[in-house]
Amino acid sequence: MIDRLEKEVDMLERHLTVLRMVNENEPIGIVKMSNETGYPHHKIRYSLRVLEEENLIEPSSQGAISTEDTEGFLEDLDGKLAEMASRIEAMQE
Repeated sequence: MIDRLEKEVDMLERHLTVLRMVNENEPIGIVKMSNETGYPHHKIRYSLRVLEEENLIEPSSQGAISTEDTEGFLEDLDGKLAEMASRIEAMQE
């Protein structure tokens, strides 16, 4: 059960890294993201697909770009992560 949680957290971390890279460097392609993060191309491609399904990025001919939903999501992110961290801390008690 914990192994699955760790894998989910790793994947979420990768998705957020990719999203932040797109937001800060748009348009940006898979090769550049892979080179800068060390993640293999197929993992970057999967993260891009997930982020596109969530309407947080969209493809362009030059690479991935953010959408109008991206900034609001990123602004709310810290609060949501803090809330999850509190819940995890409560489980430790």
